[in-house]
Amino acid sequence: MTQLSIRHIAFLTPGNYDDADPRSGLEDTLSLFEHGEALGFDSAWVRQRHLEPGISSAATFLAAATQRTRRIGLGTAVIQMGYENPFRLAEDLSLVDVLSGGRLNIGLSAGPPPFGKLLGERLFDRDPATIDFSHARVARLAANIEGEWLGEPDARIASAAGEHQPRLRPHAPGLRQRLWYGGGSLRSARWAAENGFHLLVGNLNTGEETDDFFEAQRRHIETFRAHWRGEGTPRIAVGRVIVPLDGADATTRQRYRDYAASRHARTLAPQGERRTLFTPDLVGTAAELIERLAADPILPLVDTLRLELPYNFSAEDYRQIIGDIATLVAPALGWPGGAELRGAA
Repeated sequence: MTQLSIRHIAFLTPGNYDDADPRSGLEDTLSLFEHGEALGFDSAWVRQRHLEPGISSAATFLAAATQRTRRIGLGTAVIQMGYENPFRLAEDLSLVDVLSGGRLNIGLSAGPPPFGKLLGERLFDRDPATIDFSHARVARLAANIEGEWLGEPDARIASAAGEHQPRLRPHAPGLRQRLWYGGGSLRSARWAAENGFHLLVGNLNTGEETDDFFEAQRRHIETFRAHWRGEGTPRIAVGRVIVPLDGADATTRQRYRDYAASRHARTLAPQGERRTLFTPDLVGTAAELIERLAADPILPLVDTLRLELPYNFSAEDYRQIIGDIATLVAPALGWPGGAELRGAA
């Protein structure tokens, strides 16, 4: 059994809500961020989802979260850049980072928007075939966030607020060094490293030259480390679906087990043309989860473990899951956080 030393524990929530009452669901997610901060989590992340009952604008949601939290890091995983304007999004994210006091982490991905054909002219101003949806679009966002002065050295803009040298405002120093890329292939892992993005890997990836999920993920991480060209030490966050049973009642425990069982078949072989590989969800008591996480060959290679909360669970489920993780599971993984809470437990 490997001795782990996970320095950073995070959770990622899908931000579910009922179509008939979205405000209540969004409030539940904001409250979960507050609860995660009280539990000692290092960061809380939200998925950005389009055309479904989830958080369609991570920047807007996290702006609200900056006013409900004080210490915990705030993150989004991932923003699909195919839906976004690289300058306008950079403005929004920079503003959120300033509001948070420099706590924002931004997860990004490239590629055409999955619902682009359905949205058509509601999204696109021109023929999508002429739009660059490659990694270059992500790089444009990063260049904007860097906040370089625009135009010639003597360029100025004038408005009712006075005369200013133009740049993206507000400028958020350090935000460029908190950009992450969701890499699920060797190519994307290398691009992230060469362009100074930290690496997000999760419970799925592309099977390249192997049908073994962990071997594929290990190769992605090794490629990333070998090609790092960014500032400082590269960071890698791994996501796993982890559902502890300890704080749940008997009915809820069975529901958790049924959930994992319904998703197990996809882990048995590569899925689809892209040969997507999935790792099984981890459901069990804290003792069982600690043993299985200690056997995960990827965890010794990363500094951050991101708990990926399942879709469509209740607010009460999420609070129980992150509570059990913080008090019963994370301390056994070498996590230094949450000491006061562990003492109380």
